[in-house]
Amino acid sequence: MAGPADPRPPRRVRLEVTGLVQGVGFRWFVREKARRWGVDGWVRNAPSGVVELVARGTAESVSGLVREVWRGPDGARVDGVRELPSDDIVEFPSPFEIRRNHA
Repeated sequence: MAGPADPRPPRRVRLEVTGLVQGVGFRWFVREKARRWGVDGWVRNAPSGVVELVARGTAESVSGLVREVWRGPDGARVDGVRELPSDDIVEFPSPFEIRRNHA
């Protein structure tokens, strides 16, 4: 996260990850990588079969997490990572957490 003296605003993203990303440990992978990068936010499964996540941190840390998301854990296959509008996101839990599946 950017410190109080850091004039750069944090980067915020909302991502939708497609491919073989449910039932393969993808959310736990994302949580571990986000915490290592010092990124706040959450990840969850969506009923459509995608994984959704929101993240906030420095530009460098969020970019690092996005690279990790593209790689995914062993057993996963990431076909796409789509960035969605994130202006309406107000909650970025710290530390990064796994949320219950989307209703």
